Amino acid sequence: MFASALLAFLAIGAALPVLPGYVRGPLHSGDLAVGIVVGAFALTAVVCRPLAGRQADTRGRRAVLVAGCAAMALGGALYLLASSVAGLVAARLVVGAGEGAVYTAGATWAVDLAPEDRRGLALGLFGLAVWGGLSLGPLAGELLRAGIGYDAVWAATALLPLAGALIALRLPEPSRDHAGEPGPLAFFPRAAHGPGLALALANLGYAALAGFVVLHLRARGIGGGAGVFTAFAVAVFASRLVLSQVPDRAGARRTATTAGLLEAVGLAVIALAHSLLAALCGAIVVGVGFSMLFPSLALMVVGRVGGDRRGSALGAFTAFFDIGVGLGGPIAGATAALAGYPAVFMVAAGAALCSAALAATRRPG
Repeated sequence: MFASALLAFLAIGAALPVLPGYVRGPLHSGDLAVGIVVGAFALTAVVCRPLAGRQADTRGRRAVLVAGCAAMALGGALYLLASSVAGLVAARLVVGAGEGAVYTAGATWAVDLAPEDRRGLALGLFGLAVWGGLSLGPLAGELLRAGIGYDAVWAATALLPLAGALIALRLPEPSRDHAGEPGPLAFFPRAAHGPGLALALANLGYAALAGFVVLHLRARGIGGGAGVFTAFAVAVFASRLVLSQVPDRAGARRTATTAGLLEAVGLAVIALAHSLLAALCGAIVVGVGFSMLFPSLALMVVGRVGGDRRGSALGAFTAFFDIGVGLGGPIAGATAALAGYPAVFMVAAGAALCSAALAATRRPG
C-alpha cells in the first residue's frame, strides 16, 4: 500500500518543477498563469478529501485508492493533450481530485492494517511515502525534461499512478466495521475539527519557510536559504524514520503539543537568526516538530471515531492541510509586505503555539 502511494506521489512531484517552464515556454504565458496552474490542484484536492473519505467508508479503501490513481493517470494524459493554460488547469483539477482520494484512502487503509498500539507508526510511515514521492519526484521530472522533453514527464505522470493502481488491486481489502450508511454530515465529523485546525495553523510555518526563508536570509546578507529549506526537509524525513513510534508510546496529545512547541521555537530562531548556522538549527527544529504533528494529530482523530467513520474523519482532517497551505501563502505574503520578513516567521511561530495549545486542551479519544 505504501508503494502504491509512493508511485502516485512521485507523479505529483515530477510535475512540480516542470510546470512553470512549460507555462512560460511552450504555452507562452506569464507568472499569473503559472500561479493559477500550480494552485488549481489544491481546489479539487481540498474538496475531494472529505468526499473520498466518505466513499472509503461506504465502498472500501481499495476502490477509492484505485479510483484516485486512475484519476491521476487521466490527469497525466490530459497534460499530454493540453495546448493552452485552460487545458493545463483542467488537467491539474483532475490530478487534484485523484490526489485527494489517494491520500485519504491510503492513510485510512494504513490505520486499518495496523494494530491499535501501532497506528501512529503506520500514519508516520504513510506520510513518509508521501514525502518520499514529493521529494524524489521533482528530481525525476527535471531529469526527464532535460533528457527527453516535456512529453516524457507527462507520460510518467500518467504511468506511475497506473502502476500504483495495479499494486493496490492485488491487495486484500482490510476488514472494517459496518454501521450502516453515514449520515448527511458524516463527511465532516466533529472529531476532525480541533486537530484539523491545529494542522492548518502549523502549516503556516511550512508556507513561511517555502516562500520566504531565501528572501529573509538574503535580506540579512547571509544567503544559503535553499540549504536551510533542504535542512528542514531532511529533518522531516529523518524524524519520520527515527521518531515514528513516539506518538504511540508517549501519547498523541503529548506528542502533538510538544511538536507544536518545537515548531514555534524553530521558527522564532529563524526570525532572529543573523548567521547561517542559527538558521540551519532553527530549520532542523522546525522539521522535527512539523514531522511529528501530522501523525500525532491524525491519531487523535482516529481515536475518537469507529472504523466505519475512519475514512470520513481522516478525509476531513487532511483537508485542513490544504487549507493551511492555501491560506498560509497569502498570509505570509501580506505579513512580509506590511512588517518585513522576520515578522513572517514570528507570525508563523505564534500560529504554531496556537496549534500546541489546541492539542494540549483536546480531550483524549
